[in-house]
Amino acid sequence: MAHRFIPGLLIALLLVVHAQLWFGRGSVPSVASLKQQVQQQQAANAVARLRNDQIANEVRDLQEGLGMVEELARQELGMVRPNEVFVQFAQRAP
Repeated sequence: MAHRFIPGLLIALLLVVHAQLWFGRGSVPSVASLKQQVQQQQAANAVARLRNDQIANEVRDLQEGLGMVEELARQELGMVRPNEVFVQFAQRAP
């Protein structure tokens, strides 16, 4: 009787372990999904890191001198100094 019980027990344990591998917590599909989420988050972090570096550079430039402030005012606000003439070139479509 023990000869039948031990193989049956081992097969049952193997089925439990196999079920955990495919359907339980930490299963193969779950791990693959988590790896994909990690890759997406790393890509989003890289984009955010680049943007943060750009903003930090702009802040540093603004702190260092008024040249950057003047440049931004000219580009974004259309600043013109007294006694300056504003000239704008328009290109025609070919």
